[in-house]
Amino acid sequence: MQKGGARKLVNRIEQVTFSGTYAAGSGQNVLYVTERCVFKLTLQELELIEVAPGVDIERDILAQMDFRPIINNPQTMDARIFLPEPMRLADTLLSISLVDRMQFDVVKDTGYYNFQGLRVHCKKDVEDIRYAAEELCKPLGRKIALVVNYDNFQIDEAEVDDYSAMVKEISDAYYTEVSRYTTSAFMRLKLGAALEKRGLAAHIYETPKEALNLPGSHEWRSRAHQPGLPHDQCLCTSADRL
Repeated sequence: MQKGGARKLVNRIEQVTFSGTYAAGSGQNVLYVTERCVFKLTLQELELIEVAPGVDIERDILAQMDFRPIINNPQTMDARIFLPEPMRLADTLLSISLVDRMQFDVVKDTGYYNFQGLRVHCKKDVEDIRYAAEELCKPLGRKIALVVNYDNFQIDEAEVDDYSAMVKEISDAYYTEVSRYTTSAFMRLKLGAALEKRGLAAHIYETPKEALNLPGSHEWRSRAHQPGLPHDQCLCTSADRL
């Protein structure tokens, strides 16, 4: 870390272009973001709320200031900010948590995984899905039927083998039968081939309607045709194992 050419947090300045006193008094949310830390404006004074990874508060921050800010429990800044790789903010801001994506219907005794728009781009993503599945299914103490929506699902080529291996393991442990579908022909081929390689049924339906027309699917078909049921919660079934 290089030392800056001038001290920026000082007691006196030559010109006021922004009044922190006025902003704080009017309830504005004001943050001062630097490459070393983040300060928040309060009614009293500045509060140190975040610190960059590897930064020493006394040496790298306080020693470069003319005054001491409020310090309670500053958090570490997101390390992705300082890496050359893309931060994938769109994935973070627009994503649905796995807890919200993976639900169990007690009445139907069926799990519903909404993987629509989910992006799997590293091994941690694979393990996060495994963990969420185990957290949902293990307490039930029995195997359940499962419906998976793969519309707009994305998976990096490097993670396909790990993902299919994980699917095989949790399928054997927790599911009696699984139905999966996606409108993407490419994903049906890609994911289907990976599952077949693991000894699993490779067929993936194109639409929920196709699966709902299968013999013996009357109960799930009735649920799927209920008015107002979102498309990504439509139910489909097969005797295939995921």
